[in-house]
Amino acid sequence: MLAYSAEVGQSTDSVLYSGCDAFWEIKRMEDYLQATDIIDWRHPRVLELAKKIASEQQTLEAIAKACFEWVRDEIRHSVDYRMSPVTCRASDVLQSKTGYCYAKSHLLAALLRANSIPTGFCYQRLSINDQGAPYSLHGFNAVYLAAVGWYRLDARGNREGVNAQFTPPKEQLAFEVQFPGEADFQTIFSEPLSVVVEALQAGSTWDEMLLHLPDVPLEFAQKYGLVSGVDAPYRTTPA
Repeated sequence: MLAYSAEVGQSTDSVLYSGCDAFWEIKRMEDYLQATDIIDWRHPRVLELAKKIASEQQTLEAIAKACFEWVRDEIRHSVDYRMSPVTCRASDVLQSKTGYCYAKSHLLAALLRANSIPTGFCYQRLSINDQGAPYSLHGFNAVYLAAVGWYRLDARGNREGVNAQFTPPKEQLAFEVQFPGEADFQTIFSEPLSVVVEALQAGSTWDEMLLHLPDVPLEFAQKYGLVSGVDAPYRTTPA
């Protein structure tokens, strides 16, 4: 697991985190605690739930696990349950109790940030049908845990063949890279990617959204900040 090697509240624009075959580019820690229009953790309903979950736990790591499991299990994935509307803002995800992976990551970030736990956004590029092209982005989170450092977790929702868990320091995400066109990007963003937000806000029903999932071809990954420019910026499979 990667070690956190800079002080919280640092004034530098970014810090590079490295370990084994992965590189993590992290901005100032306070950026991962901000309330925004999408991660609206100051919304009364979000705050109420965040406080309720926290009240039943003893440590920040336990709160992080409880928030993760709540979003994973209580918010229904739009495609798995064929549920509309398409949600984006954290408070809307909570109200509708449904969302695509990206939307679920927005709510989890809001609940964690409401409990003063730094949380960011991560992305993979995966095959939509598990047969190669076409591809789309898959969204999940990274959380900063004092005993571990940055730890990635995926509240997408479990089903047959998907078993995401909170087991730090061991990472257990929903999906692994299988095809040459797929990628596991190592950047942890403080805000959701604009291409993701735009796709969610343009969608209305789950099936319409399924036809217009956001994607970033690998040749444009650096343009969107998914690639930092250092060696081995993401993991993929050989062609």
